[in-house]
Amino acid sequence: MPITTQLLIQEESKPGALARVASVLGQAGVNIKAFVAPEVTIQGGTGELRVVVADLERAKNALKAATIKFREETALVLSLENRPGALGEVAEHLKEAGINITCGYCTPSREGRRAIVVLTVSDTQKAQDVLRGESLDEI
Repeated sequence: MPITTQLLIQEESKPGALARVASVLGQAGVNIKAFVAPEVTIQGGTGELRVVVADLERAKNALKAATIKFREETALVLSLENRPGALGEVAEHLKEAGINITCGYCTPSREGRRAIVVLTVSDTQKAQDVLRGESLDEI
């Protein structure tokens, strides 16, 4: 199961915030493979944007040049069978191992038969070990 580095960007919640980040990456020729932009936090009016990109170094350089602050975060990338219960089974295995899921989102596979799930967890290495023992094709 692959591990990726996603970028975590905290921006003021206002019209155009996502447009700015997406435009900067687009102008740099960086493809966004997956993203999540959950609701704004109440205090301070900021929101978090997590992105998985095709070219991490180019993305980091583009964001730095545009003075957009970010940090890097390790995440698991799972390819699950696109069926009811698949994510629940993965989450149950992680729960039994005492691993907290701090963020998760999904992007469809190209053909639609798989669900590509990105998870940020409290212990990436342990999660890899736990899930490596499971056949994700069966989960």
